[in-house]
Amino acid sequence: MSTLLAIEALVSVAPSTRAVVHRTRGSTHGPITRLMSPGDLGQVLKPFIFLDLVNFDARHGRTRFGMHPHSGIATLNFMAQGDVRYADSTGQAGVLPEGGVEWMQAGSGVWHTGEPVGDRPGQGFQLWVALPAELEGAPAFSRYLAPSEVPQMGPARVLLGHYGAARIAVEAPSAMTYLSLTLAQGERWRYTPPAGHTVAWVAVASGQLRASEPIATGELVSFAPSETAIDFVAETDTRFVLGSAVPHPHPMVMGRYSVHTNADALARGEAEIRRIRQSLPVAAQLS
Repeated sequence: MSTLLAIEALVSVAPSTRAVVHRTRGSTHGPITRLMSPGDLGQVLKPFIFLDLVNFDARHGRTRFGMHPHSGIATLNFMAQGDVRYADSTGQAGVLPEGGVEWMQAGSGVWHTGEPVGDRPGQGFQLWVALPAELEGAPAFSRYLAPSEVPQMGPARVLLGHYGAARIAVEAPSAMTYLSLTLAQGERWRYTPPAGHTVAWVAVASGQLRASEPIATGELVSFAPSETAIDFVAETDTRFVLGSAVPHPHPMVMGRYSVHTNADALARGEAEIRRIRQSLPVAAQLS
């Protein structure tokens, strides 16, 4: 950790003056809480356009996401607790262990599926990122990173982009940073966004966080557009994710599982999704 980052993480800081401008608890269905989608906060926080908080436990039985498609976006799955079995139409399959990262750049079209492994409770986030025009029609690819491949700087694990000297081995499709953080009760931390990152938000998986206002378990808040640093203090032991980015300059044209920059690109993506479906095994459980 650099001297500057160490000072920012450890010294007592004044409360953040960067205002909270949106706050939501989303909508919960079984183990999934949808905190953001392209039809609501995704319009404000793009390139971050979708966020699910996932909580698997015995109350929900055996949860499985059937094979389903995407195009025009990238998805990032991160489980802070619990393992997940995955498969996708690029030919990849396996188990992503707790603390690993699944990066699926859907581009022109892809199908994938996942399910928790074992009976342990699981908790994590699924994020969708809008792709720029030059990547939305590119061939799909996936990358699965073991926990040891996810870099850490102080209390922050880097899931996308970089923080200080820590940079994950997945190239972000545009200028953005996505971090997972764990703070102990009373611990303070300051986030200074990179130049141009005027989009910023946090979502709390567990605990109680304070920035300019309290942020409770299960809440997502976004901050006023600015490059101003944001100061946080954990009022209890707290686990949360944070995203910041340069704003996505394109409109969002939406299908059921796809988001593109224009109608022609969406039509091409949906056509490729239909083509891939015909090549999937008959036994695949399709959404």
